[in-house]
Amino acid sequence: MTITPAANIMLTDPLHARVDYAPEFDHGSAYVNGKFCPIDEASIPITDGGFMQADGAYDVVSVSKGLFFRLDDHLDRFESACEKFYLRNPHDRNATAKILSELVALAGTREAYVWWAVTRGPTPAKRTNPASYENRFYAFAIPYRFIASDEQRERGLDLLVSKRYIRIPPNSVDPTAKNFHWMDLKLSLFEAGEQGREWSVLCDADGNLTEGPGVNIFFIKNGELFTPDSGCLEGITRKTTLEIAAELGVSIHIRAVNASELREADEAFLTSTAGGIMPVNSVDGVVLGGESGPGPLTTKLHNLYWSKRWDGWLGTEVKYIK
Repeated sequence: MTITPAANIMLTDPLHARVDYAPEFDHGSAYVNGKFCPIDEASIPITDGGFMQADGAYDVVSVSKGLFFRLDDHLDRFESACEKFYLRNPHDRNATAKILSELVALAGTREAYVWWAVTRGPTPAKRTNPASYENRFYAFAIPYRFIASDEQRERGLDLLVSKRYIRIPPNSVDPTAKNFHWMDLKLSLFEAGEQGREWSVLCDADGNLTEGPGVNIFFIKNGELFTPDSGCLEGITRKTTLEIAAELGVSIHIRAVNASELREADEAFLTSTAGGIMPVNSVDGVVLGGESGPGPLTTKLHNLYWSKRWDGWLGTEVKYIK
């Protein structure tokens, strides 16, 4: 079994082709200050707390073959993040979903990366009361993007476990609330690049795996699946992977996992809305399982993820402009 070339299928299959759209939305669409606009014209107030202090919550949902994937799950997670951060979405759930759908329709893309956020807004005189802030909503939709290309997924990514940085502790910033605090993640990614690796994953202060930049981490040992139980975002693609693995009868372990276990694994992969399931070839220069390329269970999970999505599983239809 080989890795399904999802990116190439999206580019060449007529069922994934972009529908008619106004030329000004070629690069995507945005929703700012209560109005839709081409993404190239979008801007935010420079004094917004989201820009100045990374003060906000956000989420990302993908669209493929004109279907949002698990939109309700993403909306649930976003509402939870806003609550944890004392943020108020100016739009209710239905209005938010409608805005996201209209953004995709304006861009005319059946394959979309859809981002939205609520920020704290400008700083009021009374800073200690969350109700004193005018929270703001921003969103955009662009053609879908993969963290790892078809070529990278076919051979597997070379991963680095960061040695310089640890993940921000959960009792500082709750990682289950998707947030803008990315400096530890970004610095680990630069560390990986310096060492010729393609992506990174961070540990906590005890040496246990947490997550990487925009991704959850999984590994396989003796046919059983392992993923961290804390210190990471409760990813929607992570959730999907666990469900598919359960359908296959795979033994699943969600627990504290040490970085040494990852290095000794037979297979590993990353998961993200921006790319689905992404096989790992090596960790810290060690080829997993002693054989280059994605392992058999990783390949099966990867291909099932895309085939089930393209069959309409858990999809919500985008209403395109006619």
